[in-house]
Amino acid sequence: MKQVKGTFDVRRTGQSVVEGAGEETNMARIRLEKTFHGALEASSVVEMTSVGTAVPGSAAYVAIEHVRGRLDGRDGSFALQHAGTMDRGTPSLSVSIVPDSGTGELDGLSGTMHIDVADGQHFYTLEFELA
Repeated sequence: MKQVKGTFDVRRTGQSVVEGAGEETNMARIRLEKTFHGALEASSVVEMTSVGTAVPGSAAYVAIEHVRGRLDGRDGSFALQHAGTMDRGTPSLSVSIVPDSGTGELDGLSGTMHIDVADGQHFYTLEFELA
């Protein structure tokens, strides 16, 4: 596996409350746009569904992200699948490249992405292989 690192910017471009989710949860659909910097020079669109609970620090989200740009000198696009959970303040996040979603010079791309946030700045580490 090859590993690359960089930063990304996030901009929320839409949000709507999911009706009928029940009084005990706060469910929403959120649209984000990202710009990646570093070995991944790309932009993306994220469609996310999130839920918060009555317990502070407990929540979850799932999302699909479409990334288009240049990875390590190769042009193309790919999709990411996110699954995140906060268990009373303890985070858990899994972000995987969707199998067979790579296009162009990224055809055959597989791997995972790790995301960190520190002092308001977003960082990624992408571990990948090209078949």
